[in-house]
Amino acid sequence: MSDKKLSRLRRARASRARIRLARENRLTVFRSNLHIYASVISPDGGRVLVTASTVEPEVRSQLAGAKGKGGNASAAKIVGTRLAQKAKAAGIESVAFDRAGYRYHGRVKALADAAREAGLKF
Repeated sequence: MSDKKLSRLRRARASRARIRLARENRLTVFRSNLHIYASVISPDGGRVLVTASTVEPEVRSQLAGAKGKGGNASAAKIVGTRLAQKAKAAGIESVAFDRAGYRYHGRVKALADAAREAGLKF
């Protein structure tokens, strides 16, 4: 693994430990250059309960005319809203936000804000 990825995972370790102690569902984010992925993971056993990303056909169709496809803040807003809708449908009201060592700005912030606006509490 690269030093950059190891540093990000090291930064993520402390917040993940706190979330584990809180025994709350965890909204985790992964971003690549082209896409952004978000999942809600259960505290017991780490099962993925809900997921949304820019590779889903429904999201791709919303981004069809957009410049940059899935690697920008507008795409992250769509993913955040979609994730919150899926979570609410699955009966999940509140989560702990795990930014996975990424800085809270840009795409990560856009996804979190959109999920909050769509009714997810964290």
